[in-house]
Amino acid sequence: MAEPTYHHVNVEGLKVLAHPLRQRMLGLLRLHGPATASGLAQRVGESSGTTSWHLRQLADAGFIEEDTERGNRRDRWWRAAQDYTTVREQVLSPDPEVQDAYVTYMTNILDGYRERAVEFIRSRHTWDEPWRHTSDMSDWALPMVPEEAKRFFADIEAVVERYRRERRPGDQQVAIQFQAYPLREENLS
Repeated sequence: MAEPTYHHVNVEGLKVLAHPLRQRMLGLLRLHGPATASGLAQRVGESSGTTSWHLRQLADAGFIEEDTERGNRRDRWWRAAQDYTTVREQVLSPDPEVQDAYVTYMTNILDGYRERAVEFIRSRHTWDEPWRHTSDMSDWALPMVPEEAKRFFADIEAVVERYRRERRPGDQQVAIQFQAYPLREENLS
């Protein structure tokens, strides 16, 4: 299996991704593969003019690229340029505009996680066995110091990497959503 590729987001890229429609379209290209502006427009409920404009913004920032092996002059196909996006919060400027873009970006990601989970919960009865009962949603609050938390995050990533492989016939994509953050004492009650 090929090594996954990453887009390490800079401030300009963060501002581009702070738009929820762009995040959604990038996610669709990564999950479902190449698409046209018209195809994405149908999936997201927007006009092809709107999706085309947002695709150009994503392309200018290096998140997507034209898929020249598909389409023609009239039908432009786009694909994700990398498998994943990473944001290194610790290197972001404390500038309020940058922090606002970061908060917007992360909030949009959490909204997407929530939408996917709610969609599964609402449709779980329509899944065939054994998938109908193959899900888990849990939460824990563990006492840790920062070094332990970092090791824990690395351990979780290692488990995910153990299961990463090429998709085979009969496979189903499984959403793995991981969130971990410190809780203030007043939020523990």
